[in-house]
Order: sequence, then C-alpha cells, then structure tokens
Amino acid sequence: MKVKDCMCNNIYYCLPNSTVTECAKIMNEKHVGCIPVCDEGKNLVGLVTDRDITLRCIASNKDCNTTKVSDIMTCNVYSCTLDDDIKNVENKMAENKIRRIPIVDNNKVIGMITLGDLAKNKEINSEGVCATLEDICCTNKNKNAE
Repeated sequence: MKVKDCMCNNIYYCLPNSTVTECAKIMNEKHVGCIPVCDEGKNLVGLVTDRDITLRCIASNKDCNTTKVSDIMTCNVYSCTLDDDIKNVENKMAENKIRRIPIVDNNKVIGMITLGDLAKNKEINSEGVCATLEDICCTNKNKNAE
C-alpha cells in the first residue's frame, strides 16, 4: 500500500513569521496536533507540534503572542512522497520516534500522514502499526536501563 492510499490531504499550514498563538489557534480549530510551516510558495521549512509549543514556548516562559513559529519549529523534518510504501513510512516513524509525517511533492506540502491514519486503515497490518507505536513510546526505556 502507498501513502496516497491513506493520507490526509486537508492540509493546514502556517508561515515562519506566524506567532505561536496563531499556530495554536489553527491547531485548535482544525483539531490537529501538528502544523507544517511553509514559506510563501508552500515549500516545507519546518513543523510545529503541540509538544513544541508546550516545551519550547510555554515551559520556556516565552510569550506565545510574540514568539514566532520559526523560533520553536523543528527544522529537520522527515517527509515522504505519495508513492512511498506504507511499511517504509512505519519504519521512518518508529526509527525517528515521530507520529506525523508531511507528504511533499517537489518540497511543497500536499498532505500529512499520521500514525492514526495508519491505525484507522483496515487494509494495513495492525501488528505493524502497534509495533511502530511501541517503538515511538519507548523513547528512553533502554537509555534508563543502562
């Protein structure tokens, strides 16, 4: 199965100079936990998650009304294309401890695929999705055992 078979193509994004508050409002209105950050040409330049807002802005005592998204976004974003195999996407999620991956075409954001999208699709092996989730959730398990 390919990414194009189970991705979400209702994509919402913000600009690097958007404030964290503006980004959070989009997340709230659209019920999403992640927003791609794009330049004026819709080229992917970063990604902001609800966790980024919490840890990099609120917990750091930054003002959400004045802090720019570019100050808290993740810049090195893993992405995939429409024709990528779902198994490769699962592996990328597990290896990098991420739940959401933007889908790009010539570096322009055209969609998003999430672990939830994979879990909802009955044609995808649920054991693979469960294994991916386990890998993501066990971030520090082995480090703490050493």
